Amino acid sequence: QEKRVQVSPPLTRGPSAFIPENEVMQANGLDERTNLLVEEYSTSGRLDNITQVMSIHTQYLESFLRSQFYMLRMDGPLPLPYRHYIAIMAAARHQCSYLINMHVDEFLKTGGIAEWLNGLEYIPQRLKNLNEINKLLAHRPWLITKEHIQKLVKTGENNWSLPELVHAVVLLAHYHALASFVFGSGINPERDPDTSNGVRLIAVNNFCVCDLANDNNIENASLTSSNFGIADSLSELEALMERMKRLQEDKEDEEASQEEMATRFEKEKKESLLVISGGICVFPVPFSFDDEIVSTDVSRYVEDPGFGYKDFARRGEDHLPTFRAQDYTWENHGFSLVNRLYSDIGHLLDEKFRMVYNLTYNTMATHEDVDTTTLRRALFNYVHCMYGIRYDDYDYGEVNQLLERSLKVYIKTVTCYPERTTKRMYDSYWRQFKHSEKVHVNLLLMEARMQAELLYALRAITRHLT
Repeated sequence: QEKRVQVSPPLTRGPSAFIPENEVMQANGLDERTNLLVEEYSTSGRLDNITQVMSIHTQYLESFLRSQFYMLRMDGPLPLPYRHYIAIMAAARHQCSYLINMHVDEFLKTGGIAEWLNGLEYIPQRLKNLNEINKLLAHRPWLITKEHIQKLVKTGENNWSLPELVHAVVLLAHYHALASFVFGSGINPERDPDTSNGVRLIAVNNFCVCDLANDNNIENASLTSSNFGIADSLSELEALMERMKRLQEDKEDEEASQEEMATRFEKEKKESLLVISGGICVFPVPFSFDDEIVSTDVSRYVEDPGFGYKDFARRGEDHLPTFRAQDYTWENHGFSLVNRLYSDIGHLLDEKFRMVYNLTYNTMATHEDVDTTTLRRALFNYVHCMYGIRYDDYDYGEVNQLLERSLKVYIKTVTCYPERTTKRMYDSYWRQFKHSEKVHVNLLLMEARMQAELLYALRAITRHLT
């Protein structure tokens, strides 16, 4: 109470439906540092549920809040209401009513025109023109070409300047990825202190979609078996530790040829496409906003609702060409372009990517003094693999060694179809690990996804410029 930070009471106990409340509180103790960060960088002025869960990793939280605050509040090409409306459009692609509600409030507070909240037909044409790139970035960023960029910057009176477009793209990628974190961590809706019953009614809570309690979407017994004992999960942990050790030793012994490395990538890419539909997790019909489970409050912000992530190779269309990371890297290309057109954001994003990639406490579940580098790299690179991005110097055989099937299901769902994530998926992998370690996984997935989207968009902008 002495603090100026308002903590909003959530709908159910705790900030997350997946993590027991006492574990979030214990892990972060909501210390002085977190409160200061929220006072300085929170745009809502309160300690919301996302921040509470992220504050389990305070170092990362600082990078996250600083970059988000910069995008939303500091000097930049776009007017403040535009920034929040773009956040709404991005979150709507994944039906993330949590983020939509948050930015509807912020949009109005920063002077946004209330009529725009009636839906996309009420907004200016230049904002409408972002629909196509929003849709592609969210679901199939590999389809973005320099023609999409040209269309936006050359549309007469409704055109976007390149700095404005870069600002918009950064916001879109940030909020697509943040929706992955919200669903992946089971973030509970906020109670709204301004409503009579304490609960905001606009949201059809996302978790109804998947029916978290019954989890009817999962059909694979290996994910759902309740008799999975502690002994089994301990042996699962020991087996993972053993595989990590063996990979380290093998690395020192022999190097695979470039040809072999390329083959392993292609194999992993193809397999990643079969993860959801290959009998592990069954969604018999393509998911679409047309299903009645989505509230109109979300769909009003979405154009072409049936468009989603596509397992390109299996359908024999839109075959995903491999994006060789060496040809267009964040470090050598993306960073300098984004910094040139939208000053300082490059530094903030770079710090955030590095922070999450290198973050380690050298522990794994009950083990201490563990080098987790190979595991963190496998998680990050697997996300990029699903987006067709390949690192020449990485052996994708490691992904298969280190990421078991239930973890791959979780990663694919959180990254490509976050609105389908369920508690059972979250519980099904790494049973002996701490919740803080699973939150770290979600941070890695979120940042890997954001970086993948940015690489495709920035590469298209570079091609437009050349």
